[in-house]
Amino acid sequence: MTDLMRPTVYSPVSKWIHWITAILVLGILAGGILMTRMDEGALQDQIFDMHRAFGVVVFALALVRVAARRMLGTPAPDETLSPLERRVSVGVHHSLIALLILMPLIGWLMTSAYRVDVSVFGLFTLPHLMPKSEPIYDALSAAHATLGFLMAGLIAVHGGAAFIHRFIKKDGVMQRMLPARD
Repeated sequence: MTDLMRPTVYSPVSKWIHWITAILVLGILAGGILMTRMDEGALQDQIFDMHRAFGVVVFALALVRVAARRMLGTPAPDETLSPLERRVSVGVHHSLIALLILMPLIGWLMTSAYRVDVSVFGLFTLPHLMPKSEPIYDALSAAHATLGFLMAGLIAVHGGAAFIHRFIKKDGVMQRMLPARD
């Protein structure tokens, strides 16, 4: 898509998907850390169940987000960004979108290998994607945890940059994604 054909602002759909996903992912990350550090029991089981169910929701939102980006387009990077800022911005955005798809898939594969049913809020249960395998579960679990910390780091970079643009540079970059502009 050439810059002449690109929209000048993010669509309301893109903005809402961004913010709903952001809230869900922050909760999922916090839940993921909490559930692996607490004693086994009913509360831990409930947090695991919510972590998995909301992971499915994030996966679905990520697919909708990719479709919306393709159909509705995205604005060109803000012209006030330096070439380095543009490269970092695009890299972080693409990495986050990839992780929003990859993390739930790895989680689904991981729970399949462990033979845990993933119930999505009692509405449906995901099918198992592979036979039970402790070695595969262990490898996928390590990858899922590592990518979770990578995602947390990328979110910190993304959020930090947004706040720098909003409160230090005051250049309007963060406002492009705020729903209030609709």
